[in-house]
Parts: sequence; C-alpha cells; structure tokens
Amino acid sequence: MDALGVMEEPFPAQSKSATGPIDGVPTQASVLHFSDKILVTLSQEGRLSQWIQVPLSAPSSATVDQALANANLLPMSHLTPKTLLGGGGEERESLAQLYAVQIASHIARRNSDESRTLVIGLGLKTLKPDREAFFDVLELIQKVL
Repeated sequence: MDALGVMEEPFPAQSKSATGPIDGVPTQASVLHFSDKILVTLSQEGRLSQWIQVPLSAPSSATVDQALANANLLPMSHLTPKTLLGGGGEERESLAQLYAVQIASHIARRNSDESRTLVIGLGLKTLKPDREAFFDVLELIQKVL
C-alpha cells in the first residue's frame, strides 16, 4: 500500500487466453467475464477490426428451443447478432455474425441460465467460408471458454 492508501489488486474480471492456428495463421483468443458482459476476442497480428454483440438472454418462448436443442453445431435460433463496429462488406459481416452466433450458442448450451451479452472482437486476417477455418475458430474459442 502506498502513502495514498491505494491497494494494488489483480484485475477483477475473470480472464483466460490461448493461442492456436486459424487457417494456418497464429491467432490469440481471450475471454473476459464481466458482471454484465462476456468479452471474447480473436486476433491475428494484433488486429481487431469487427465488433459484434449477441444478447444471451432468451425470451420465454426460446426456453422451448433451448430444451429441445442438442449439442449439435447448429446455432440457437433465438440469438440475434448485431454488428457494432467494422464490417468489411456483406460477406465478411455475415460470416463474422455466424461465428458470433456459434460462439454464443456454445456459451448458452453450457449454461442455460446465462443472460449476459456476448461481445466479440474479431481481427482475423481473412474470413473465408471454409470448413477447416470455421472448426479452427470453434476449437480455439473452446480453449478459453
């Protein structure tokens, strides 16, 4: 403690990070759990060019959807992504929103009571509608969630 009475403590938000290849490019993934938001970032070469939010709270009609949902790779139908910043064209924005909904679905399936908003920062060098890259993203994200 210094003379002003300020105590240094670790960052209060729970966090985790991992590194892995996406489409052959080294990628850093991180997650920060705040009281009202979950922040996930995927960054290649230090960039973050797109920001998307997905509210995880489900309307009452979506509880039936959640009860019937199994652990497959289809995104949950009640999740609605919204691009906050960045875009890069219609195809890039659509693919980024697909990644966001897929990550949100994974979180919602792990904890059906989760009601925070997911905020995702993407900084992938290239976003391709490629099966291998898609599974690389999901595998890396699962390491930090």
